[in-house]
Amino acid sequence: MDDDDAPEEVFAELKTRPIGGWGIAQIGAGTGLAVYAMWVGILQPGFRKVPLRLQVPYIPASKAQVQNVMTLLRGRKGGLVDLGSGDGRIVLEAHQHGFSPAVGYELNPWLVQLARFHAWRAGHHEKVSYRREDLWKVDLTKCKNITVFLAPSVLSLLQEKLQAELPDDALVIAGRFPLPDWKPCRIEGQGVDRAWAYSMQAQRQNIGKENNNSITTE
Repeated sequence: MDDDDAPEEVFAELKTRPIGGWGIAQIGAGTGLAVYAMWVGILQPGFRKVPLRLQVPYIPASKAQVQNVMTLLRGRKGGLVDLGSGDGRIVLEAHQHGFSPAVGYELNPWLVQLARFHAWRAGHHEKVSYRREDLWKVDLTKCKNITVFLAPSVLSLLQEKLQAELPDDALVIAGRFPLPDWKPCRIEGQGVDRAWAYSMQAQRQNIGKENNNSITTE
């Protein structure tokens, strides 16, 4: 999805495309975005049971941010998981770069429906998956490519889950904010568009070295 998509352009496109039952459902979801935008400051569906410090505001990734993520994933293959997938643009772009399956996990139901609408518009709704699920409950033990655009307060806790569950050959890409205690193996972009890549194997080796140094010091 382009950042500068105008509503009239979307509706013009819908007039020229066969819609079908799936399309009607996704148009309804897309229309719901307007309601979401009006009420987002008052009601966050799905967030009521989430502690305030773990809530993540919806800020769409820019074109530059998406491109930086894809650059860091260059040469990788297999599936991709986006934790806190928002409107789904990272998952959709990953699919278009050959990652399969490409799956997004998002707790907010409006954003899940919006992501599915964007996938339908792009003609890929049967090839990507968006699931309404708490990222803390997602099993990451078989994930090799993980992307996260989350707030620093969440990333500090997410490190522990990634460390405990991901295989050694996994690569984690963080956009907008870096993982606070991890050392990146690559960095792409500048300013708010920057993205950081982390090798799980290198991260575990770093932790092992730190533990050894700590034991030696004691």
